[in-house]
Amino acid sequence: MVEKRGAGLWLTHLFMILGVLVIFFPIWLAFVASTVTQPEIVRPPMPIWPGDQFWVNYKAALFSGVNVPVGTMLFNSLVMAIGIAVGKIIISLLSAFAIVYFRFPGRNIFFWMIFLTLMLPVEVRIVPTFEVVAGFGMLNSYSGLILPLIASATATFLFRQFFLTIPDELAEAARVDGARPMRFFVDIVLPMSRTNVAALFVILFIYGWNQYLWPLLITTDPEMNTIVMGIKQMFPSGDDVAEWPVIMATSILAMIPPVIVVVSMQRLFIRGLVDSEK
Repeated sequence: MVEKRGAGLWLTHLFMILGVLVIFFPIWLAFVASTVTQPEIVRPPMPIWPGDQFWVNYKAALFSGVNVPVGTMLFNSLVMAIGIAVGKIIISLLSAFAIVYFRFPGRNIFFWMIFLTLMLPVEVRIVPTFEVVAGFGMLNSYSGLILPLIASATATFLFRQFFLTIPDELAEAARVDGARPMRFFVDIVLPMSRTNVAALFVILFIYGWNQYLWPLLITTDPEMNTIVMGIKQMFPSGDDVAEWPVIMATSILAMIPPVIVVVSMQRLFIRGLVDSEK
């Protein structure tokens, strides 16, 4: 029995290591490509160990880039990702709180109307949303990048389900003590939702960071390009040769902020996912 368990554990670890290697290998190749020269990349076989052009390539990517400096695009993506994540969480918290703790006619109907927006494909909403944003003069702006994407039926649903698990006695006790609804929300509900907020922040930050279609539609100014748009635009058209070291350096830089967010909030992220399943 012990031998079978030992063999099973060994196989499990082996598959996990293989899985990590499969995922990590393309990232390693991208990093290697960002530290060598253009001729070394295009001349087979491609090197698998880092070269001596690290500072040259990353300096070129950050401060020169192919079209727009990567530093500018990273800042735009960071503003957009944080704005979307924070906006979605605030609106979802307040809407879920209102649906659970306020008694008004049709509150369940309003909730299911919010939930049914998940059934609408993104492509259906793109054109009318663009018309609204253009009508308000928000093209080529951070508000145009963020505001149309801050409503989240998924986050509202998750917060509603969590709020339903909070004992009604807490709300009654707060009401007896004279606490108004927002005081109850800030002092009791919000601290209890900390891990759920952290888990959703990680997911929504990555969602905002990886946006491509929406920024592509509403930005024509290169200075408003996001990092995902920038990587796509670095690939030349026709017979021009791509600057692979700069492109790969940009790709590595684009992965750093999401990795920092995931690693720094890993414990709260896992606890939030576990708590939401209870």
